[in-house]
Amino acid sequence: MSTNFIVQISYLAAAALFIFGLKGMSSPRTARRGIVWAGIGMLIATLVTFIHPDLLALDGIAINYVLIVLALVIGAAWAWRTGKTVAMTDMPQMVALFNGMGGGAAAAIAAIELLRAQTTIAADPAAGLVIGQVMRIDVAILGILGALIGSVAFTGSLIAWAKLDGRMRRNRVVPAQQLINLALFVATILCGIWVFFTGELLPILLFFALALVLGAFIAIPIGGADMPVVISLFNALTGLAVGFEGYVLGNPAMIIAGTVVGAAGSLLTHLMAKAMNRPLTNVLFSGFGTGPAAAAGATEGEQKEIQAEDAGIMMAYAEQVVIVPGYGMAVAQAQHKIWELVQLLQARGVRVKFAIHPVAGRMPGHMNVLLAEAGVPYDLIFDMDEINPEFPKTTVALVIGANDVVNPSARTDASSPIYGMPILDVDKAENIIVVKRGKGTGFSGLENPLFYHDKTRMLYGDGQEVANQLVQVLKEL
Repeated sequence: MSTNFIVQISYLAAAALFIFGLKGMSSPRTARRGIVWAGIGMLIATLVTFIHPDLLALDGIAINYVLIVLALVIGAAWAWRTGKTVAMTDMPQMVALFNGMGGGAAAAIAAIELLRAQTTIAADPAAGLVIGQVMRIDVAILGILGALIGSVAFTGSLIAWAKLDGRMRRNRVVPAQQLINLALFVATILCGIWVFFTGELLPILLFFALALVLGAFIAIPIGGADMPVVISLFNALTGLAVGFEGYVLGNPAMIIAGTVVGAAGSLLTHLMAKAMNRPLTNVLFSGFGTGPAAAAGATEGEQKEIQAEDAGIMMAYAEQVVIVPGYGMAVAQAQHKIWELVQLLQARGVRVKFAIHPVAGRMPGHMNVLLAEAGVPYDLIFDMDEINPEFPKTTVALVIGANDVVNPSARTDASSPIYGMPILDVDKAENIIVVKRGKGTGFSGLENPLFYHDKTRMLYGDGQEVANQLVQVLKEL
């Protein structure tokens, strides 16, 4: 049995495990198993690299092995540390950062292959060859496209990470921002064509510089409210870049894994945009949530406050309570106390359900992850289409740290940036309690008429502290 046969069979097995893993991750019930399958696939793909014929044929094989092992040690140590120390509430920024690393790795592969071709041309300038000839037309085209997409995903994901981690607190929109982005895109494409038809080093360097700047400029104006869509988009771009570079290297595992991730990310991006009832172009180019202009006008009425004791009693004697978590719950790390509250309500015979909007939080599935981490059974968690018919017969709707996803302006105010966005029908519940840190408009900058509704009572304070107060009230009843 030849070494090459073993390598190809191993790559096929790894690719199959990637697909099974992704399938497993489609449901919280099987997500852990899916992660294990995908991890085993990646382990196989990594180990088989050590016996790959192309690697064995290279000069300085010992140095190559040292570099591979060094990279594995550094990467594994970093991943182990972050996996142990990063809180579940910080998972969005870690996902954005790791995704950016994937895009950067794909771009780095493209850079190595382009520079290798350029070195070959420079060794014999009299031959008059260009990169498109040295690498083959199809390989060169996909290599350049992969470099562009990977570079954009790299810097774009880093900007997303900086915003989610609080390191970039403002969305800077310069005059004619979109025209600048369009000019950068056109310049990058033209430079990529130049790379294809030349054998010089300068176009390659200029091409990567423009692509990296383009990724940053695309992400900088995008508001935090659109982050779930942006993260899924960059995930799709990273997968696509990996698939293209897999073709360049002739690596079937990379091709299949990249294609699957790219397809899944594209579908997820479409679903996220659909959940907001906004085309992807609007998400990328509107600058929603980037400044004061995003805020809605003044809302009539006043916010009516309620104390924790009264809110606890109201829920204790309710027939059904629906809890709507949002990013504020994640910031307060209140999910464990909320689950304790739910258990106390259930012990009193109260039906309790969780209502999850597709774009709640800072990444796709953010609320599901937090609730699962707290131990909430999946059969208590309902998506928007399932739970909306339940609100008219809900005694109390408890909103904790959510804004846009429960904002009635999406139905009634044509001037609102979120007009037309499907929302959770919290305003149709008999009673509404909103847990909120203060009276401001919050992260998105949009005023919410729900907070001024006659049926709504505001319970101000940190989400975890408020949840703890509600728990104590129920324990004392």
